[in-house]
Amino acid sequence: MRAQAIRHNLKIGLTIFAFAWSLHAARALAPDALPPAVRGAISQAVMSQAVLAQAASPQAIAEYRRRLKDYQEARAAFDAQAGAYWNSIIEKRRGRNAKRREHQTITLDDYVLTQPPVYAGPKRPANPEPEPERPRREQKYVPVVADLLKAAGEYFQWAPQRPTTDAEFKRAYARSASAAGLTREQAVRVYAFETGGTGNHDTQSGFHGTRAISTAIGYNQLLTTNSVELLAEQGLDFVKALTEKAVTLSGPARRTMEHKIAVLNKMVALARSVPDDWSQHEKIGDTPQGWALHAMVLDIDVGPMLQTHKLLTSVVFARAKGFTRPLTAAELEMMNLTGDGTGLDMVTMPQAMRLQVPTSNFFQRSGYERNPVAIHYNTVAKLLAVTDERMDFNSNKPGAKELAASF
Repeated sequence: MRAQAIRHNLKIGLTIFAFAWSLHAARALAPDALPPAVRGAISQAVMSQAVLAQAASPQAIAEYRRRLKDYQEARAAFDAQAGAYWNSIIEKRRGRNAKRREHQTITLDDYVLTQPPVYAGPKRPANPEPEPERPRREQKYVPVVADLLKAAGEYFQWAPQRPTTDAEFKRAYARSASAAGLTREQAVRVYAFETGGTGNHDTQSGFHGTRAISTAIGYNQLLTTNSVELLAEQGLDFVKALTEKAVTLSGPARRTMEHKIAVLNKMVALARSVPDDWSQHEKIGDTPQGWALHAMVLDIDVGPMLQTHKLLTSVVFARAKGFTRPLTAAELEMMNLTGDGTGLDMVTMPQAMRLQVPTSNFFQRSGYERNPVAIHYNTVAKLLAVTDERMDFNSNKPGAKELAASF
């Protein structure tokens, strides 16, 4: 974000500079001597480019090239150092995975214990000569709730049954979480972290008006891929739960539930039509049909089960790997955020090791360098501590208190 701001400010500065110099050049060219049609045909952009080209003296160009060479040499040296560091991260991770398969003890030697190198060389100099504008990379469209509802109607002739109030959804989620074995502390504190303590069942990440930064929705911020994967893996259990509930209903409520069950069966079939693999589920999630599946997260009956199982899968994974004590909310959140395997790597670490192991051990280079939280809180202990602090603070907000009271 900061780099974008710098580029944006630089662009503004160059625009102001170009505008001022274009006025100067226009005066020098005695514009009154030009025919009106010619004056009108010369765009400000063309004038600016011509002036910038004139402004770049041979001395300025030579100085730029010298500074550019210094920058490129410094950057190449840094990239070689950083490349070696991140290769060692990969090798250590492979070694830990191999030891776990053999049920061997993980020690400090199985981690890289130094922090990633930080570039401290010269900045890339600004080119005094005009450069051709690069085409803008088209941003991937992120569907919002309105898109999910539209897709559900078009592909399944169905709309999720929305709660009359968010408190109703919270009560349904609390019942589902309790029945699955999640504790009130786990559910409330993860909700407090994920939503800031005020989110609703349909809160979408970074939603502003008509745009969002992610498809993550709800108390535990499920992505489209999460919904597809959970329907593939747990969908038949969801169908069974709704079928049992339908038996207790009658009249219009019974018919509504039966239609929902029929739709859910179709969605489960779609989710299970590909191998049980995250990348395959991601492909479905990127389609309008996948958006329709994601609409289930808004439903008062299915949504709470999806939100519950997003956390429960991490608990089950940890137990299957021999981790028997209850996960703290912060530990559960680490698995929720980073994935079960990576999260468990941190969770199973003794406190003495958490104080020494850098967070970089659990990231790819590109992901780490875009993550200011992992960079600032650069050990496992610090990252878990700040997660707990935010959970403490946000648990006192109205939404978190309302969820706690629902248990």
